[in-house]
Amino acid sequence: MTTVGFIGSGNIGTTVARLAIEAGYKVVLSNSRGPETLADTVAELGPRASAATSKEAAAAGDIVVVTVPVKAFPDLSGLPLAGKTVIDTCNYNAERDGHIADLDSGSLTSSELLRRYLPDAGVVKAFNNIFFKHLLSLARPAGAADRSYLPIAGDSATAKAAVTEFLEAIGYGVVDAGSLADSWRLATGTPVWGPPYGQYSDEKGQPADEATIRAALAAAVR
Repeated sequence: MTTVGFIGSGNIGTTVARLAIEAGYKVVLSNSRGPETLADTVAELGPRASAATSKEAAAAGDIVVVTVPVKAFPDLSGLPLAGKTVIDTCNYNAERDGHIADLDSGSLTSSELLRRYLPDAGVVKAFNNIFFKHLLSLARPAGAADRSYLPIAGDSATAKAAVTEFLEAIGYGVVDAGSLADSWRLATGTPVWGPPYGQYSDEKGQPADEATIRAALAAAVR
């Protein structure tokens, strides 16, 4: 059974974990406060979920989902993530993270910054552009007429293939948005960030097909 580790277990992390369990994966959750604080979440998710330290979750995961504030990236450098496929769900927010010059100037994307701390991991950007309630409600089986698509970006073909397989298993088609340097097209405030899946006030959201996501990516400007 494939295991998905989680570094951070907020709204997106917990939602991805829920979808992964429904698709037959085992999940290991972690956060900065310790595994005991995740007892209720684990109990709700069921027997294929467990809680651990961040180091243990990183070691356990065949795929590892990183869902933390960008300011916490330096804390990840000591985790056993070399050779792992790492899904980066993170969005830069200067008010929360403090100003990071390379991100403010656009000389780096936040995913490229993450790779600096995890140089031996296969980093792939995904899940950062969708509201967590829509992520849960819009999952559909393969072949469904109203299947939604999510964009991904990364530099490792092997890692992107693994993430594509994972997303397809949990209910989504995939649009390849290019390299980590291209992942600015997925960033906060771009056309693909949020609106294609509906308004936040509508918790069910609306399906976004492949053409919709490709058009939104193409419309992004710096």
